[in-house]
Amino acid sequence: MSSPGESIVTPNSLREWPLPEAGDSKYGRGQVLVVGGARRSPGAAMLSGLAALRVGAGRLTLAVASSVATAVAVAVPECGVVLLDETPDGAVSGASLAAAGRDLSNADAVLVGPGLDDPDELERMLRDLASLAGAESVIVLDAFALGVTPRVPELVDAFGGRLILTPNKEEAARLLDRELGELSDDVAEIARRFRAVVTCYDVIASPDGRIWRTGTGGGGLATSGSGDVLAGAITGLCARGASPEQAAVWATHAHAAAGDRLAVPVGPLGFLASELLDELPRVLVEIGA
Repeated sequence: MSSPGESIVTPNSLREWPLPEAGDSKYGRGQVLVVGGARRSPGAAMLSGLAALRVGAGRLTLAVASSVATAVAVAVPECGVVLLDETPDGAVSGASLAAAGRDLSNADAVLVGPGLDDPDELERMLRDLASLAGAESVIVLDAFALGVTPRVPELVDAFGGRLILTPNKEEAARLLDRELGELSDDVAEIARRFRAVVTCYDVIASPDGRIWRTGTGGGGLATSGSGDVLAGAITGLCARGASPEQAAVWATHAHAAAGDRLAVPVGPLGFLASELLDELPRVLVEIGA
């Protein structure tokens, strides 16, 4: 149920808020860097990177654990790969982020989190991110990176206004350090507190108090890797030149609509996150993007 202050997202409302025209080269369509992919979960970074390409980003680099980098490069031949050092138990070392320094400085949009699984290493990584990312890069935080965000207040100082958070309800509660109440109010509070655009389930909020609500999507999206696809789609649209608010609203709708499309041939439950990838460009075409 929406409140009077919320804007309902529909295909028609998105047509009235058109995405920027795609560039005519891979650099003109935007450069994406995904930092993720520990030894145990390299697929998360791959899903995010492919989602960024599926919504029209032009150039993709995946910074992943060194032990999985070759396999990732073969599985995703469209990407460049940066090898990140690992801890003895297979986590990505937070101190290794500088290996991606050139890509960080050149990226139009950076996604940190998919497949990373050590909070302490992530905290170190996020502290270094502020000095390594480009002055205009949009920063998207997902998965374990969200749980660490309150411990790194300098992120808000460095990236406030170009920061996007993609929590699920459990991660949203950790960001607020309390149980959730009314989702729209809570997501709006996170947006204000972290000066970030926030998307959580069907609610998107911006720091200035605007709230959008999507009317699509269902329980089938609650599956492994689905959030990685959403985060990647947001990152890809930002790389194309969409504002953080526009990217979050468009991608959240497209992600949910992709789930709706799959619910017809597969069923409301049981489709895979990787199957969402093929549907994303079709949803965008149907809207007219």
